[in-house]
Amino acid sequence: MPQALQQATEPPVLSIVIAVLDEQDNLPQVCRELAEMRAALPLTEIIFVDDGSRDGSVAVLGQLRQDCLPGLRVLSHDRRCGKSAALRTGITAARGEWIATIDGDGQDDPRELVALLALARGTKGTPPLVVGVRTRRRDGWSRRVATRFANGLRQRLLHDHCPDTGAPIKLFRRVDFLRLPQFEGLHRFLPALLGAYGVPLVCSPVSHRPRLHGQSKYTNLGRAIVGVRDLLGVMWLRNRTRLPRSVREC
Repeated sequence: MPQALQQATEPPVLSIVIAVLDEQDNLPQVCRELAEMRAALPLTEIIFVDDGSRDGSVAVLGQLRQDCLPGLRVLSHDRRCGKSAALRTGITAARGEWIATIDGDGQDDPRELVALLALARGTKGTPPLVVGVRTRRRDGWSRRVATRFANGLRQRLLHDHCPDTGAPIKLFRRVDFLRLPQFEGLHRFLPALLGAYGVPLVCSPVSHRPRLHGQSKYTNLGRAIVGVRDLLGVMWLRNRTRLPRSVREC
């Protein structure tokens, strides 16, 4: 039975959530790749969250739902709220036990999700956060240098043991994510924050590709300024998190 028809009668195992902002030129290729690889996954739903785009991203997604991705869900913010807010919108609306995130610019290969989901579901004990670590970044040199510095600073201060915390490809349980407080920038600190809730981290290498069209929505300077502020906030938040090791009903 086609996945689009199955989804109407039973909940999916996996929800792929993709936040987009002004990516109309990249969406056809991203959706074609998702359509090609979906058969290799258990029952999966795909959710795009448009974060207040000013181009034709929503219209393009509507057409792609008819052309190659039946069952595609499209959610749209009335204004730009940020990537973390868009991801939370999609994850809140998702029906799958597992959530996978990728970017909508074509730099991530959706085929990586097959192995990452198998890795997550095959891990014994507490279900993990799986991060797809980009072993060879296909960005400009200034972006690579800035990212290397930011990752080094985060690891030194948070000790999250993740070499690529900003990696777009991540896989985790929906219920674990929804326990976290919402703030913009959350998606860059999932290893540290989920780790505070007892979720183990698994890192796995993934490929990375050049952006298909357009350019990043963030400048290196802007990302650095916001990143330092967020880092201090996450340090405070994690230090103030108090959780019991176990709970029993008496």
